[in-house]
Amino acid sequence: MLTLGFDTSNYATSLAVFDTDAGEVVCDAKRFLPVRQGQLGLRQSDAVFHHTAALPDLMSQIAAQTDLTKVEAVGVSEKPRPLEGSYMPCFLTGVSAASAFALARGIPLVRSTHQQGHIAAALFAAAGPDLFDQKALVFHVSGGTTDLLLCQGPNPVACLGTSSDLYAGQAVDRLGVRLGYAFPAGAEVSRLAACCQEKIRPKASVRGMQCSLSGLENQCVQLLEQGQSPEYVCKYCLLCVAETLYRMARGALEKYPGLPVVFAGGVMSNEMVREYITARLSNACFVPGKFASDNAIGISILAAREVGAWPTLSV
Repeated sequence: MLTLGFDTSNYATSLAVFDTDAGEVVCDAKRFLPVRQGQLGLRQSDAVFHHTAALPDLMSQIAAQTDLTKVEAVGVSEKPRPLEGSYMPCFLTGVSAASAFALARGIPLVRSTHQQGHIAAALFAAAGPDLFDQKALVFHVSGGTTDLLLCQGPNPVACLGTSSDLYAGQAVDRLGVRLGYAFPAGAEVSRLAACCQEKIRPKASVRGMQCSLSGLENQCVQLLEQGQSPEYVCKYCLLCVAETLYRMARGALEKYPGLPVVFAGGVMSNEMVREYITARLSNACFVPGKFASDNAIGISILAAREVGAWPTLSV
């Protein structure tokens, strides 16, 4: 059985197909939304336009890789989070396309959220279906979230901690844009950081499971003004994010000892952040970048689970 997932976030248009018999994502296609040089994102009207323009081409890419007539359920992220009042117009583009496909085929449409898609992709990449029936501590860290969640499978039970101001992805992207790179700039910040061989002692502003990251942005600006190299500042930024998440995780584990800690979201695809945290946290689960960044993979998996096509699988 194949399930098709749609995700139209504020960063990327993406589609994915999950094969329940093989227990794997058989194909996926993604296109980042174009952002003008120097800008830190898109207006929602522009995001809707770019999603609308990208979806037919991405559907053609998917159709060239698999037989879409075998799709038996469709999943779509209809809003950012599974909370009342959570809304962003860009997701309506995916809902429209997914609804049309499902209605034309007479197959089920499974509505989910962008955050649950991130969580599902990370859980599946970490342990296949095994974590979907367990409690876990899950970080969703991106340009729009720095959330520490208590989850039952892919469903958030409670938000244990978050940032009181700037999100981790925003801090990284703003640094990259300041250095002259296009938004989103995480890949360039990661590339520069990897070139720095200097030892850095990161700082973090964490109280319990709550954090603040606005100071990090100011510190990075000051370091650049003081003449520090872009490579040094990028490494400092990423390690401060890693230290922040580590302290938040440590606070959560004091309250929920023994639970696995899973890291989802685009920022968590950074190797430096992963190495820093896993060296200090034995039960940390990081997943490949394909499963960490914005995509429809988790949405396609959730569709399979919702319609009952959920055998015992391994990644």
